[in-house]
Amino acid sequence: MPKHLHSRLAFMTLLAAVVGMAQSQAPPPGSDDPYVWLEDKEGARAMEWVAAENARTLPRLQNDPRYAAFYKEAYAIAAATDRIAYPELINGRVLNLWRDDAHPHGLWRWTTPADYATASPQWKTLVDLDALGKAEGKEWVFKGADCLPPEERRCLIALSEGGEDAVSVREFDLVTGQFVSGGFSLPTSKQDVAWLDANTLLVARDWGPGTMTTSGYPYVVKKLVRGQSLEQATEVFRGAASDVATSPLVLQDASGSSLPLIVRSPTFFSSEIHALTPAGAVKLPFPEKMDLYGMVDGHVIFRSKQTWSTAGKTLRPGVLLSVERTALNGSPLKPAVLFQPSPRQSVENAVVTRSRVVATILDNVRGRAKIFTPRGGGWNAQSVPLPDNASIGVVSSTEHGDDLYLEVTGFLTPTTLWTLDAATGKADTLKSLPARFDASRHVVEQFAATSSDGTKIPYFIVHRKDMPRDGSTPTIMTAYGGFENSETPTYLSTRGKLWVESGNSFVLANIRGGGEFGPAWHEAGLKTRRQIIYDDFAAVAKDIFARRLSSPRRFGIYGGSNGGLLMGVEFNQHPELWRAVVIQVPLLDMLRYEQIQAGASWVDEYGSVSVPAEKAFLAKISPYHNLKKGKAYPEPFIWTTTKDDRVGPQHARKFAARMKEFGLPYLFYEDTAGGHSGDADIAQGAKLKALETVYFAQKLVDAAGGVEPSSLPR
Repeated sequence: MPKHLHSRLAFMTLLAAVVGMAQSQAPPPGSDDPYVWLEDKEGARAMEWVAAENARTLPRLQNDPRYAAFYKEAYAIAAATDRIAYPELINGRVLNLWRDDAHPHGLWRWTTPADYATASPQWKTLVDLDALGKAEGKEWVFKGADCLPPEERRCLIALSEGGEDAVSVREFDLVTGQFVSGGFSLPTSKQDVAWLDANTLLVARDWGPGTMTTSGYPYVVKKLVRGQSLEQATEVFRGAASDVATSPLVLQDASGSSLPLIVRSPTFFSSEIHALTPAGAVKLPFPEKMDLYGMVDGHVIFRSKQTWSTAGKTLRPGVLLSVERTALNGSPLKPAVLFQPSPRQSVENAVVTRSRVVATILDNVRGRAKIFTPRGGGWNAQSVPLPDNASIGVVSSTEHGDDLYLEVTGFLTPTTLWTLDAATGKADTLKSLPARFDASRHVVEQFAATSSDGTKIPYFIVHRKDMPRDGSTPTIMTAYGGFENSETPTYLSTRGKLWVESGNSFVLANIRGGGEFGPAWHEAGLKTRRQIIYDDFAAVAKDIFARRLSSPRRFGIYGGSNGGLLMGVEFNQHPELWRAVVIQVPLLDMLRYEQIQAGASWVDEYGSVSVPAEKAFLAKISPYHNLKKGKAYPEPFIWTTTKDDRVGPQHARKFAARMKEFGLPYLFYEDTAGGHSGDADIAQGAKLKALETVYFAQKLVDAAGGVEPSSLPR
């Protein structure tokens, strides 16, 4: 995934763009796809089909006597008032978006850092999303805020209707607690915004015809001055319609030094960094594949994701680097090395504080944290004393101070929130999530499977300490396998309560395509090399069966988005290995994926049908095209959401329709809200978790495998 550091709102918007934000295009004339009409996302005929499918599937799952209990438990965990209120450091305050039973869409609120450290902080509400939505007749979902440094009083709030990635942007005053009358207000668009100064924004959005890429992202950046209409904004940079996207980015360190940049992404994994100067944009000689993290004390911090030769030095992929801001004049860069990962390590993330860089690192898929301090042209490294065998992530930091919040979590270990003083290296626990399930009878083990090319693929399995090694344990496994996304141990919480606590097992597979071992782990499965990702996943399952930890009769798999594609391929290629398959918000039609929603932006990952060799490979693995009539498949549960404007519901619909045509058993459900992540409110998330758990229980736990397909009317 591209991880260019933007201001808070811009960063979240670009990260959302990882999986896409575009309108579906019309099918080509003469298309022989009989279900292309289901690509009309909210068309009357398509929605009638959805309603009929939902009416067929929901009774099967919701009438199961376990559904009510699963839903109640999932909802209680999501709405629990004793969970950690995750902090965001802004304006010298701690801000938080809080959802509970009374506020399903959430309260955006604040308290002081000192009060936050107490057991019962006194919160003050800034925005009540439910009240705002009711007053305006919208289902507003909070998508983040970008606050003007250094005071961080004025913020640009992003609001999405129903969870879509397209947002409207409004200016908000943290001191008065009100939207600014006559302030900046940008109508709904797929957009990226950065403060240039108190009265000027850099904006990339839909400016009208000819300003959006074929992927549906903006490629024109304009300068918008307070009081101007959108029509009066001045263009400062223009990419190309063939690009993936172009976004503004303004770096600032604690001294107030500012660096306005334009990030042009010709492809998904490559970027051009341009400095915005009074004379215009100047391209800087950064590596094409990189993550840009921020600026501290005049040092620009980044990670090269490719072999990079510069100023007589050759650097391996994955290295954490810095370069002096004053050296960004178009000359070859002379970077300093902060951290060089080993072959079994990777830099997961890096943040800047007032005087330090804090990086989270994976070491054989176990979390570490390091602090880096600039010293005489180089950097000193210091390890942070945190628990071992856990995942570690930065929750919130700021370039205006050295205090930050970290989270430490594991499958069976409730998440703890830590404070870290980056200047001294002192770390302390602050808050802990109460246990959501009884983990006393369980253990976590890490094994490695051997894939088709001999590579060792690590995986974690959570199981009962006294589990019989006879293959009888119901087990579910997940993975992602794409976009350099690392999958790490996190507290199971709801999954633990609904599935693990009763004695079932859970598996997380660290297959290629992810970033667990750096850029090479990802690139091993790009485009026509992608079959190795699917081989890795199957190899893990076979290793589990060989160890008698489970068996195909008791084994289920699930995954979403790119992980949904993974599930579709495994469903086709190895139906004998799974009894249950949950396919969430997936890509499944890989011959038309470039024409659906933001598919054109993912060519760097999957390849394109315009390239003969890549088209041939896509045809070979496309789940929609490789279904076989009369073949023995497990009965899958496919779910999606109408409001998904990233991957879109089209893939899931067409796959289900093809299964119906072939007389194959399936369950299909489409929620009409929630966007790509299915989280419009806490009730939706609880419902989806409960539906999945009932499905897995019917298939893997029940002696007869639940209701058989023959009893399900079509």
